[in-house]
Amino acid sequence: MANKITKIGVFTSGGDAPGMNAAIRAVVRTGIYHGLEVMGIYHGYDGMIDGEIKSMDSASVSNILQRGGTILRCSRSEAFRTNAGRKKAALNLKMKGINGVVAIGGDGTFRGADVFYKECRIPIIGLPGTIDNDLFGTQFTVGYDTAINTALDAIDKLRDTAASHDRLFIIEVMGRDVGLIALRTGIAAGAEAVLVPETKTDIDRVIGILEKGWKRKKSSSIIVVSEGDKTGGAYEVASRIQKKFKQYKVRVSILGYLQRGGKPTCMDRVLASRLGVAAVEALISGKANMMVGASHNKIIYTPFNQATKHHNDINPNLYRIAEILSN
Repeated sequence: MANKITKIGVFTSGGDAPGMNAAIRAVVRTGIYHGLEVMGIYHGYDGMIDGEIKSMDSASVSNILQRGGTILRCSRSEAFRTNAGRKKAALNLKMKGINGVVAIGGDGTFRGADVFYKECRIPIIGLPGTIDNDLFGTQFTVGYDTAINTALDAIDKLRDTAASHDRLFIIEVMGRDVGLIALRTGIAAGAEAVLVPETKTDIDRVIGILEKGWKRKKSSSIIVVSEGDKTGGAYEVASRIQKKFKQYKVRVSILGYLQRGGKPTCMDRVLASRLGVAAVEALISGKANMMVGASHNKIIYTPFNQATKHHNDINPNLYRIAEILSN
């Protein structure tokens, strides 16, 4: 029988995502509600190894719901990749009396958590916080909705400039392995083409779309490129298009880390709050070594080794919609 959970730790790891603070707040206040002590682990796995662990109360998470970033800070830990680093992290948790952990992060965070649990047997529940929306076991990850809305707002502003100067803008959004940000923002922004890692890019087809628009006297064009597109990124796409289609003045805009910042949307705040409550209650009920997620308005649990081996594939119907509406 699992030991009773009495003190939990919470940390954020990997890249920051809007809504992480809302998740931290939910974990801390849910723990307190259930009579648990709650400790904040700063700087992710590195902080666990270095002993950067401090007590948290309800006041310590006041006025953070609307803030981007993470008050616990993030890091990617090389030391945690070693057995010695993980042993030291486990020792620090045990010395603090922590017998349950909530890990807020993405793929790399949960791979580390999976190994950590199997070696050290400290119960750990993952809460998906990443703008990429690339984890199996949840319909959306915390931060994704804010990221696509931030990207959309930037693309809308660039469209104004493109139309004023008869320009073609190639806009690169985040998504090294997954093109979900590019696809959704491309459709919402009325992009002429969306280029993603999951499909092979046909530059000649893109040129054909642009030529049709030129003949219709379109004053501007937008192409949204996921950073992981196999063509080689926005600058390579721009170079190849400019060589074949000299009518347009081609400009490139890399949105980059802009997409990780800013106030989380209502959807991300609510999702983070739901998952934070569910993560703590999962620990209390004896669950471990799994990620909590939400799908079709239900809370579900997925083992780490399944959540990190898959990602949400591109919806073929969404890609079809993008192609139809680009004409």
